[in-house]
Amino acid sequence: MSADLYPLLKYVHVSCVVVTYLLFLLRGVWMLRDSALLRARWVRVVPHSVDAVLLASAIGLVMIIRQYPGIHGWLTAKIVAVLLYVLLGMAAFRFLARRPARVAAWMAAQATFAYIVLVALVRDPFPL
Repeated sequence: MSADLYPLLKYVHVSCVVVTYLLFLLRGVWMLRDSALLRARWVRVVPHSVDAVLLASAIGLVMIIRQYPGIHGWLTAKIVAVLLYVLLGMAAFRFLARRPARVAAWMAAQATFAYIVLVALVRDPFPL
């Protein structure tokens, strides 16, 4: 993959990061309000579509910068945190029945998301 694509892929990736977080935040607010909007079809489809583009752009960026999980600590930490973020999101929106537990999982997912962004910005698994 050509390094000439790096600026475009980075722009796509960062844009998807913003959109995916805003959608996660919106879904969480709807969850807190018990809104029927949370059950709309597009709410189940659009976030997954954005996340697919996010993943594809991440793979492209990894190939361009030639830094790989398992070799580079910051990228390994980021991927582990992404998996935790996904699990917490699934717990908040699908698996947990009690509202306090769902809210706690949603808040923990947001903290995990902040960690992911910090790791990406400083390329260090211990960003603080």
